Amino acid sequence: MRAAIAQIISTGDPSANLDLIRRYAAEAKDSGARLVVFPEAAMCAFGNPLQEIAEPLDGEWATAVRGIAAELDIVIVAGMFTPGTGGRVSNTLLVSGPGVEASYNKIHLFDAFGYAESESVEAGASPVTFEVDGTRFGLSTCYDVRFPSLFTAHARAGVEINIVCASWGAGAGKAEQWDLLTRARALDSTTFVIACGQGDPASVGLPSAGSAPTGIGRSAVVSPLGSPMLVLDGKPELAVVDIDTSVVAGVRESLPVLANARSF
Repeated sequence: MRAAIAQIISTGDPSANLDLIRRYAAEAKDSGARLVVFPEAAMCAFGNPLQEIAEPLDGEWATAVRGIAAELDIVIVAGMFTPGTGGRVSNTLLVSGPGVEASYNKIHLFDAFGYAESESVEAGASPVTFEVDGTRFGLSTCYDVRFPSLFTAHARAGVEINIVCASWGAGAGKAEQWDLLTRARALDSTTFVIACGQGDPASVGLPSAGSAPTGIGRSAVVSPLGSPMLVLDGKPELAVVDIDTSVVAGVRESLPVLANARSF
């Protein structure tokens, strides 16, 4: 499986962000990638009025993403916002491509480090997996990476590659936590982890958006034994990696944490 990470810095303009998705997806296709992963909030950066830009999965923005995926014959994973209840939105991952259609609403909301995502976002309820060319993927978003049970649930459902889409907030120790958590989740689940974060606005001279989590970069691909295969810095970048999912079975035989786990 050749996969691409599109570490973009999205803006408050969904149309401009569609242009980014088209450009990076085309580069991924030209590199031979079968799937390209964009970060959380690819539709619109945090720090903007999300209720005003949220659209349903059959709305113009998602339809445009589907059109790009179909035109390029590539599977796209991208973060967007869909209408929720009570004036809130859902923090949604859209997956679309030839023969593939799925969506996931973020389960664990980021009510931490002085930020209250639950004030404007409605939590999802169910894990979501999807399949591309015989490889099964699991979906997660940002704060989800702090909760191992989601990743092991994916693994028990046959997932070989876990995807984490993020707009990771900056702060003391946060970069180290991101690196540690993405590697730990790979070890917990004995899966590959594709972790795609928003790039760091400071890397291109943009100001921060106050307390809104706008990204630190550091996207990565991690092996089932927790070894980084690819790590980016803060700037916007497309990276391509070849993932041999056939090694997962051997890792689970030598490190059978899923089989050995006990519930308490």
